[in-house]
Amino acid sequence: MVTQPQTRRGQRSGARAAAAVLAGLALLTACGGGGRDDGPDFPPTATGTLEQLASKAHCKPNMQTDAQELRQANCTTGDGRYVLATFATDRGQREWINEANDYGGSYLVGRKWVAVGEEGVVAALRGRLGGTVETASQHHSGSGADGGSEGGHSGHHMS
Repeated sequence: MVTQPQTRRGQRSGARAAAAVLAGLALLTACGGGGRDDGPDFPPTATGTLEQLASKAHCKPNMQTDAQELRQANCTTGDGRYVLATFATDRGQREWINEANDYGGSYLVGRKWVAVGEEGVVAALRGRLGGTVETASQHHSGSGADGGSEGGHSGHHMS
């Protein structure tokens, strides 16, 4: 009878380990923002300068920020308006996205670039640029008359 409690403990710890592995896989899948960069309906993820990406997206960029770390332009196409930004580093891109996530929205993300716009615009852009769609829920509580809308955020400036 001494072996039975050990067997139960062994079964319980094995079940816990399996549950932990499944939970970890679920978290990785949930955090993937769609999982794969490219699918059968999407082109390979585009690369290049802001101007090259804008050309692939059929946009004439209206440059707003032209710095070594960040280049950002507003674009308007038949699909709608969006912001296209390129970054000098992967870290700079991730920091920008993390800050911008406070304002909600849809992001099309490639290597060292991001496009931000309405969900339908981002979906259309993905058909030209590839990339991964990330969606952030708006949880910023602005105190201005615009109710915290993304129009006043430097990452979403659309003027």
